[in-house]
Amino acid sequence: MTDEGCYQVLVNVKAGYLAEQSNPEDQRYVFAYTVTIENAGSEPARLLHRRWIIADANGKIQEVRGKGVVGEQPHLKPGESFRYTSGTVIETPIGSMHGCYEMRADDGTLFEAEIRPFSLATPGSLH
Repeated sequence: MTDEGCYQVLVNVKAGYLAEQSNPEDQRYVFAYTVTIENAGSEPARLLHRRWIIADANGKIQEVRGKGVVGEQPHLKPGESFRYTSGTVIETPIGSMHGCYEMRADDGTLFEAEIRPFSLATPGSLH
């Protein structure tokens, strides 16, 4: 029986609208998001793959899968964190993102770190 507490990776995301790169007339809304990934468990682990689900207010869904994040596959010892910034483009002023990271602990165990849903919104579009 494995101890789930050994494999605990926390993901925190802060998103912001990039007005200077957006063009609402062309239904182009650009958002940046900064992700902090923290190994809160007791076993070192490496981020192998990412999976994002991006939705706009029209119900359009994009799925993004890939190896690592921003060209890296960070290895996090217990207590360590990794931060990166990336971006996405949607066709509406409001949307959302969520997903997961596939991780491999140094003992070979594969597990997922959840990326909880967060909003993408232009200023003033949400109350």
